[in-house]
Amino acid sequence: MKTLIVLALAGLGAQLVDGSLGMAYGVTSTTLLLAFGTNPAAASATVHFAEIGTSLMSGVAHWKFGNVDWKVVAKVGVPGAVGAFAGAHVLSSLSTEVAAPVMSLILLALGVYLLVRFTLRGVDRRNIGRPVRKRFLAPLGLVAGFVDATGGGGWGPVGTPALLASGRMEPRKVIGSIDTSEFLVALAASLGFLLALGSQGIDFVWALGLLAGGLVAAPIAAWLVRHVPPRLLGSLVGGMIVLTNTRTLLRSDWIDASDPVRYSVYAVIYLVWAAAVAHSFLQYRKDRAQESADALAAEAARLAEDEHLHSPDAADVADLERSLRAGRPADPRD
Repeated sequence: MKTLIVLALAGLGAQLVDGSLGMAYGVTSTTLLLAFGTNPAAASATVHFAEIGTSLMSGVAHWKFGNVDWKVVAKVGVPGAVGAFAGAHVLSSLSTEVAAPVMSLILLALGVYLLVRFTLRGVDRRNIGRPVRKRFLAPLGLVAGFVDATGGGGWGPVGTPALLASGRMEPRKVIGSIDTSEFLVALAASLGFLLALGSQGIDFVWALGLLAGGLVAAPIAAWLVRHVPPRLLGSLVGGMIVLTNTRTLLRSDWIDASDPVRYSVYAVIYLVWAAAVAHSFLQYRKDRAQESADALAAEAARLAEDEHLHSPDAADVADLERSLRAGRPADPRD
């Protein structure tokens, strides 16, 4: 019973982060299951079964709050499902120890880019609203789906930063679309694991525990992402990507850093991340104040123009005087 409560709380926390930042449900949940001694394939399968329900609820909630671009969902979700199905079969027979550091290095570079971009520049709105090209979304979905199934998580960490980096979608719509399309990925990965593993090693009770917590958090996260400033959200996402993938690299066989080195690096990242988030928040407040001032100035100009247009001129006054004289008893009008 205690294990189920822990799993439900983990599912709640993981979905709260995933639904508001577009990533981390699979990574968080899979890490917990591995800590319980579950083998990687079974851990990934269990998490993906839970994600069928949580991603469905999250998608509905994001749709209700207007955070979903359905064209993007279709173009990235279908290839993602194909990649996840293939990844489930690969994980059932192969190790991903070599692939994990390579992908972490790529994600680390994306995370640094996002952290710097959103902290120093905010949201580049010049391309927002332009369609995201299918030739970009299809390969992205295929790779992200494969990584998600083989690594027990990765749909968000791969898909979210790539779409944010394109600068063509608002952060809340990136997160909403990625979370919604994850339903297709989770469903395909689960089918792949069932065909490759059968039901052996998959703990459906644990999956229900993760699902229960995730269902509670999904609508809260969808509301949260709509109200968190995009600039602040970008800094939060970038910092999380940097921290998560730095941790993976330092623990990998490539580096295998000692504990003092790892903790020192983590401390520096936390300090830089905190400073970046604080700076983004202050800049957001400054931008909001400037936008409010511009809006007030525009409204004042509009009112002044309306008053000028409706103010009587000399001709209007003359017409009014003639009308009054014409209506006197000395000069009656029929």
